[in-house]
Amino acid sequence: MDQRLTELEVRLTFIDDTVNALASADAEQSQRIAMLERLIRDLRNELSSMRVSHGDDPHSEPPPPHY
Repeated sequence: MDQRLTELEVRLTFIDDTVNALASADAEQSQRIAMLERLIRDLRNELSSMRVSHGDDPHSEPPPPHY
């Protein structure tokens, strides 16, 4: 009985370690995703401002010749 209890305690310890590692990985991934979303938003804004400053508004361009 003592051996079985010890085995269960060891398993529980490994499970706790795994859950903590997964929670840490999840938090890290969430931070990375948030950072990437900010970078994409900033890049879109920069691209949009570059288009406007260069007069490259795609809505004001005539359609391509094949239309």
